[in-house]
Amino acid sequence: MHKGGWRTRDKSAAMAPIGLIHTPFKRAEGTPIHGIAGAHAEGVVEVFPDLIEGLRDLEGFDRLWLIYLFDRASEVRLLVRPYLDTTERGVFATRSPVRPNHIGMSVVRRLHIEQNCLYIAGVDMLDGTPLLDIKPYVSAFDSFQKSSAGWLNGRSASEVLADDRFELGKADSK
Repeated sequence: MHKGGWRTRDKSAAMAPIGLIHTPFKRAEGTPIHGIAGAHAEGVVEVFPDLIEGLRDLEGFDRLWLIYLFDRASEVRLLVRPYLDTTERGVFATRSPVRPNHIGMSVVRRLHIEQNCLYIAGVDMLDGTPLLDIKPYVSAFDSFQKSSAGWLNGRSASEVLADDRFELGKADSK
């Protein structure tokens, strides 16, 4: 077991963005909180040109996992009040962007690919978000129909939009 806490852990795991995610959302407020809430919102994943070979064979996948940085998230919080609840929850029981490593993930629908650009739908991230990785969504591996969703059981994100509670420079006043 690691000792010393997350603030003192080794920070040698460096990553660099592989591209940028372009969406219609400039600020957190009004952005869908999950792809299902933004199913019709479209965007473009721009993979840096020197990585274009890595896009080969994605045409056969309807959905993709995007792993990215919450680069405009406010400070780290271990307790947060998530969008779908009024109760404070541990950050690891939420998808809040104010996590120790500010890493986000979303499943998006692939529309088409043109050179180094993936045209997608179901975006729930801010315009210019740094992309860390792309992985194919495979329902046989990624979907577990009989799984408990903890405190989220019975809740839906389909009509919920974000406010600015987790955005850099904004206070948690809501």
